[in-house]
Amino acid sequence: MAKNQEFYWRRLHSLLGVIPIGLFVIMHLVINNFATRGEEAYNGATHFMESLPFLIFLEVFVIYLPILFHAVYGIYIAFTAKNNTSRFGYFRNWMFKLQRWTGVITLIFIAWHVWETRIAKAFGAEVNFDMMENILSSPFMFAFYVIGIIAAIFHFANGLWSFMVSWGITVTPRSQVIATYFTIAVFVILSYIGVSTLFAFV
Repeated sequence: MAKNQEFYWRRLHSLLGVIPIGLFVIMHLVINNFATRGEEAYNGATHFMESLPFLIFLEVFVIYLPILFHAVYGIYIAFTAKNNTSRFGYFRNWMFKLQRWTGVITLIFIAWHVWETRIAKAFGAEVNFDMMENILSSPFMFAFYVIGIIAAIFHFANGLWSFMVSWGITVTPRSQVIATYFTIAVFVILSYIGVSTLFAFV
């Protein structure tokens, strides 16, 4: 019975990592990339998102609660998983290990990012171009954001590969190889979007 429960928890964990969390990550990166078009474009895009109806409901039930479950169960997986990269240095074994490392880094980054932006907004700060420009003016914070964003994107892209396998989308070895190239492309494209956004603020 416990084995069956763990199977379903892992499936839910995998699903939430793609829908809605993965979709939110893509949307968040694309909206933030408006910064490359200038301050006015960025502020307009963020203000549009903040004006969406039922915003609090969407944030709580589509973003925060799924992320919280994914993070808590992900930590459990990270600290109970048996990595075998020391004996079997295969590509997928390393991806498995990096998935756990980037999950922890991503959790730290998201917690700090939410503190600096959403919590600050609750205390009266305005989340706009100037806020991000001030945050990223520190070389340390710029490096922290680069590492955090790349870790989050890797975690999503590699998790997307695992999702397709565990949900029976890619069953054959050939389809899994194709999925590998596809998820590498996703990682490269989204990383470019995310890092170019950061440079737009400096």
